[in-house]
Amino acid sequence: MDAGIAFGKVLRRLREAAGLTQEQFGFEADLRRTYVSILELGQQQPSLTTIFKVSQALNCSPGSLLDMVSEEMAKPDNKG
Repeated sequence: MDAGIAFGKVLRRLREAAGLTQEQFGFEADLRRTYVSILELGQQQPSLTTIFKVSQALNCSPGSLLDMVSEEMAKPDNKG
């Protein structure tokens, strides 16, 4: 699985678990709602700055966020 798609799946899962809409999350992370949508769809990969903004808004470390993305990429149903 592409890293951008895996990042998007993790981002959506964490955002929804936090009970935030894309608009609310965008406000918390200082990102536009449309960019949050693009990230969640895996249409664009985040910059390092964006990874830090996202992790801060989700109250997790950038490292743990990237670990979750790595785990998502390694899932057997995502290979191919």
